[in-house]
Amino acid sequence: MNFNNLKYSKNHEWIGLYGFNDNNNENIYAVGITHFAQKELGDIVYLDIEKTIIGTKIKEGNIFGTIEAVKTVSDLFMPVSGKILEFNKILLSNPEYLNKDSYNEGWILKIKILNKKEYDILMSFKEYKKYIGEK
Repeated sequence: MNFNNLKYSKNHEWIGLYGFNDNNNENIYAVGITHFAQKELGDIVYLDIEKTIIGTKIKEGNIFGTIEAVKTVSDLFMPVSGKILEFNKILLSNPEYLNKDSYNEGWILKIKILNKKEYDILMSFKEYKKYIGEK
């Protein structure tokens, strides 16, 4: 995924267009954690997402799971209100993939956005870099 085409939350999640569902005539978005978050967490050892999450609607800012690193546990927050279509099952048995690539194969959820305005106000890559203090 191209960093410039993603949107970023203050909770260090990213969201970006993943594909299109011809059956439903709707866009599918992927959600994950940023490289900055992955770097701050350190070695990720466990990802906790309920298997029953598929099909549920979660409001922007609400917790959808937790991520555990060697030294800490952190909540995962929805960057926008969305309906959960899929979660990356590979990460449940191989959470260390997030340390290798927190963008392409490291997506955590695929969702349908329920409120496009929430997506539109998220930070661009340039704004996010400024937010985390990078140039």
